[in-house]
Amino acid sequence: MATKSTMADSGYSERSIRVLKGLEPVKQRPGMYTRTDNPLHVIQEVIDNSADEALAGFGRKIRITLHADASVSVEDDGRGIPYGLHPDEKAPVLELVFSRLHTGGKFDKGHGGAYNFSGGLHGVGVSVTNALGKRMEVASHREGMVATIAFEGGDVVQKLHLRKQVQGDRRQGTTVRVWPDPKYFESTQLPMGELVHLLRSKAVLMPGVTVQLIDEKKKDTQSWQYKGGLRDYLEQTLPADAVIPLFEGAGYAGADSDSFAEGEGAEWAVAFTEEGHPVRESYVNLIPTTAGGTHDSGLRDGLFQAVKSFIELHALLPKGVKLMPEDVFARASYVLSAKVLDPQFQGQIKERLNSRDAVRLVSHFVRPALELWLNANVDYGKRLAELAIKAAQTRQRAGQKVEKRKGTGVAVLPGKLTDCESRDIADNEVFLVEGDSAGGSAKMGRDKETQAVLPLRGKVLNTWEVERDRLFANTEIHDISVAIGVDPHGPNDAADLSNLRYGKICILSDADVDGSHIQVLLLTLFFRHFPRLIEAGHVYVARPPLFRVDAPARGKKPAAKMYALDEGELTVILDKLRKDGVSEGKWTISRFKGLGEMSAEQLWETTLNPDTRRLLPVQLGPFDFSQTAAEMTKLMGRGEAAARRELMELHGDAVEIDV
Repeated sequence: MATKSTMADSGYSERSIRVLKGLEPVKQRPGMYTRTDNPLHVIQEVIDNSADEALAGFGRKIRITLHADASVSVEDDGRGIPYGLHPDEKAPVLELVFSRLHTGGKFDKGHGGAYNFSGGLHGVGVSVTNALGKRMEVASHREGMVATIAFEGGDVVQKLHLRKQVQGDRRQGTTVRVWPDPKYFESTQLPMGELVHLLRSKAVLMPGVTVQLIDEKKKDTQSWQYKGGLRDYLEQTLPADAVIPLFEGAGYAGADSDSFAEGEGAEWAVAFTEEGHPVRESYVNLIPTTAGGTHDSGLRDGLFQAVKSFIELHALLPKGVKLMPEDVFARASYVLSAKVLDPQFQGQIKERLNSRDAVRLVSHFVRPALELWLNANVDYGKRLAELAIKAAQTRQRAGQKVEKRKGTGVAVLPGKLTDCESRDIADNEVFLVEGDSAGGSAKMGRDKETQAVLPLRGKVLNTWEVERDRLFANTEIHDISVAIGVDPHGPNDAADLSNLRYGKICILSDADVDGSHIQVLLLTLFFRHFPRLIEAGHVYVARPPLFRVDAPARGKKPAAKMYALDEGELTVILDKLRKDGVSEGKWTISRFKGLGEMSAEQLWETTLNPDTRRLLPVQLGPFDFSQTAAEMTKLMGRGEAAARRELMELHGDAVEIDV
């Protein structure tokens, strides 16, 4: 049994526990709160606050200025942030808003709150902007007074100062100027295309509000003000000759609604195109939800139910054809703007809406409106029905049994496979690589004698519920099976491994969340349809690094490159550098966006070289297949959202995730 003395000597004691205070958590782990590739999201947090003022009915102008000194200022003519002492915290509200996490005026929804509908929700937005800025200056014009305050690195450096507005200046509103700190971002350059799109969409979603962008370096000014709303915006975005006339509408709950809060609802413009790539944009309380969410699902459900009802009413569905939601939605381009009283987003950057009631909310207004439109425009309704039925027939044909493509008696190796020279199964390895870009680096960096590379395009199909005789309809799965030389089989089948071409089948994907998802999909494929390969020890997962640290020379130690799999290893490396006497900030940290960003030499050194790589074998311990299959169905099956939620609630604390 360890004594108190030996436990203290191990280095783990009460002093080992560190409590992060104030804005320290943001500075320590900025990637948990914002994008770190560039500062656009931290600037967007300030813009969103100004947009929330306009959404609440206060303010008609938002001006964004890109200054020559790399700072950005956002100015609005709203109510101005209150600057008096907070009744409980006894500190100026203007200071608390920018320097205290989970502080804001958007938690108190409903009558009497400062904001009934807002995109700001978590109360950490502009405090993150402040924490990751070298400097921030704020001025609030309110009630005939001007309140100013300044921060550096999130800390107050110029306390709140009040003065009367000069005579004739009755301006109201807030101005925020921030200098993003380069040490937190891979690049300090704002992506102008994304910024312009963001500002233009704000103007579209707030008819009558002027949004202006001033670029001091280029001496350029752009301004947007829209009165036509979503229809004009979508018409300008899509080619005119490819559109079935637009379906537009809006619906909001009244004070007498039993199902939704007063004012909740949505506005939409939808166009169905016969060809080309669909354009899809959705917003919640003016916040762009680039990853969609439950409001998009509500639009999808409303469209499907209305079109299905129209097809049934006019008896248009051919015998044997079953209509699915994706058949209607596949050719839909849309702009959707939802108003939700208390939106629940996935992650701090609010890319996806998770509010469950939003599905019912949007569908509730879209379905009856589209049913009326279709029956008032029967010819267009029949064209739309024809598109959906054609998509359903194509889907069903693709779903029929598909055999492995063969040449002269043997399966033809996929063209994108770069094979190895050796034919010794014991030494041969094939890397299933995410993306053509990463595949190129892997091909150049590999050992040509024993290592083969098969690039995969996008995310592999979730095959948990796919019947075996339909697998080869998917090109990627067909190519994997042909390349490794083994046909799909079940857990009780006597699989033929005599034509296996590689002793190691290695899954190689990015070190981020998307890469982990691809790992899961490929492991699902092998567990469900190639279990004998796992049992025989042929399946592996490669572990590429997420970070690279360039360390300067330390005494007798030369400058070095070090790699970390994740933030935990990065912390260990930085702690070691500090112990070695390296001054804070003398090292350089690079985060790999993906394998394609690595050079061939880096990929060989970190991930392909048998002497230095980390390659994890995938193994099956003693288990009951039927019981495990039931658990896998909860994780990977369609229509299992409730079971997945229950599983996450029971075991969510047992894993670490990157969101």
